[in-house]
Amino acid sequence: MNQAKIRQEQIDYDRIAKAIEFIRDNFKHQPSLEAVAAEVNLSPFHFQRLFTEWAGVSPKKFIHYLSLNYAKNLLREEQSTLLDATHEIGLSSSSRLHDLFINIESMTPGEFKHGGKSLDIKYCFAESPFGQIIIASTSRGVCHISFQDDSKQALIELKKIFPKASYHQVSDKFQKNVLLVFQKDWTYLNEIKLHLFSTPFQLKVWESLLKISQGKLTTYGNIAEKIGKPKAARAVGTAIGSNPVAFLIPCHRVIQSTGNIGDYRWGTTRKSAMIAWEASRAEK
Repeated sequence: MNQAKIRQEQIDYDRIAKAIEFIRDNFKHQPSLEAVAAEVNLSPFHFQRLFTEWAGVSPKKFIHYLSLNYAKNLLREEQSTLLDATHEIGLSSSSRLHDLFINIESMTPGEFKHGGKSLDIKYCFAESPFGQIIIASTSRGVCHISFQDDSKQALIELKKIFPKASYHQVSDKFQKNVLLVFQKDWTYLNEIKLHLFSTPFQLKVWESLLKISQGKLTTYGNIAEKIGKPKAARAVGTAIGSNPVAFLIPCHRVIQSTGNIGDYRWGTTRKSAMIAWEASRAEK
C-alpha cells in the first residue's frame, strides 16, 4: 500500500467515522444501509462500495463486529485461553501481528524529569486508516504516537511532554517501521523500538497489552490478573489511559467486562473503528 492509498483511506475514514458514530448511536434499531448512507450524504450503492473498500467487509458484517454480542464472545474466548501458554506469549497464530517483537527501552528518570533536555526528538505527520497521526522518536526509538487532526495542536501537545528537548521535523527508520504496521507489511516489525518513560507498574501493563493478538479483546480485570495485581483494575485503567503510543501499544483492545467499548483517549468512535477493522482482517 503506497502513501496515496493511505491518504485516500484517511479521507474515506472521515466519512466512515461519521457512519460508525451513527451506527453506534442507533444500533438497537439496526439501521438500514439506506439510513446510514443518507447520514453521510451518499447513495446506498456508493456507500456500500466505499465502506467495503475501507473496512474489507460489508457494512452489515462490520456492524456485526461492532455488536455487543461479538465483543462478549471474544471476551469468553479470552477467559477460556487465559492459561494458554502460546496465547500468553502472543503466538496465537502465525498469520497475526506478533506485537511482542516490539521492544521497549525505558527512558531514564533524569531524561524525563528535566523535560527531555538531553533528547533530540524527530517527528513527522502521517496518514493512517484512522486519521492523521504524529510520530516522534529519539535516537533509541519511538517515544510518542498520537491521533490528531490539527498538526499545530499535535506539536504543542508533544512539546508539553518534553518542553526542553530539541525538535526536528524529519522522518527516521523508527517512524517508517511504525507506518508499515498500517500497511500490513510486518517484515521489519522486529526492528520497531520504543523509548518510553514509565513506572514499573505502567511498563507491566503496557507489556501485557502487547500480548493481545490483533482481532482479540480483553478487559481491565483480565490485565490486572495477568500482571499479578487482581485487585488493581482501576490502577490498570489509569496506566492504559496514559499510554503514550497510540495503536502500537494496543490499549484499544481493552474493553469493559460487560462487552461495552468504553472510553478511549483518542475517541470512542475511533476505538470502535479500530476494533472492527482489526477483527475483519484477523478473520481473513
